[in-house]
Amino acid sequence: MDIFQTFFNIDVLVRTFPLLMQGLWVTVQLGLCAIIAGLALGLGLALVRIYGARPVRLIARIYIDVFRSIPLLVLLIIVYYALPFVGIRLSAFLSALSALTMVSAAYTAEIFRAGIEAIPKGQFEASGALGLSYRHMMVDVILPQAIKIVIPPLTNNSINVIKDTALASVVAMPDLLKQATQAQALAANPSPLIGAAIIYVAFLWPLVAWVSRLERRFGGGTR
Repeated sequence: MDIFQTFFNIDVLVRTFPLLMQGLWVTVQLGLCAIIAGLALGLGLALVRIYGARPVRLIARIYIDVFRSIPLLVLLIIVYYALPFVGIRLSAFLSALSALTMVSAAYTAEIFRAGIEAIPKGQFEASGALGLSYRHMMVDVILPQAIKIVIPPLTNNSINVIKDTALASVVAMPDLLKQATQAQALAANPSPLIGAAIIYVAFLWPLVAWVSRLERRFGGGTR
């Protein structure tokens, strides 16, 4: 049996393609939910770390440092397999979503913090001189400028979140990698894994190219 029959078996790929598409849909759902939740939690953590009371800032910093240090795979195993021993049982989807969100939020918080701190102090002083409240200053003046700065790293982080969904297969999530693994076992052929790799590249490559354009666009606008 040659390499094409082993790794690029068209008949096997055609038979398992619907299964791979089901896994891709689960991957997209999980990735989008984790990205949105991570953005919201990360922004909140960034604001707390910059402007919160000292004890709260310390808690936010510890959270960010811990979840940036712990491997996602280890966190997934803890959430799915260890929490039931303390009475907390989550489905495979919620376990994967929780772990992805907690890690993504930690990185997102640092991205937002860097973006906010990059805004010139004069913008804050001008907002205070105009009598704007903290909420209006952040919503109307600071965050719109910070978002332009953080868009490229945020989109990079979002791509990483989607790639990290592959780790959810360890908690029996029927994502793309899990479905490819099952299809490989059913077909007794590794072609579904190659198919999954091609799908990942086809799905993520346009996003990577888009991020590159964003970096050139916003980078050029700041020079």
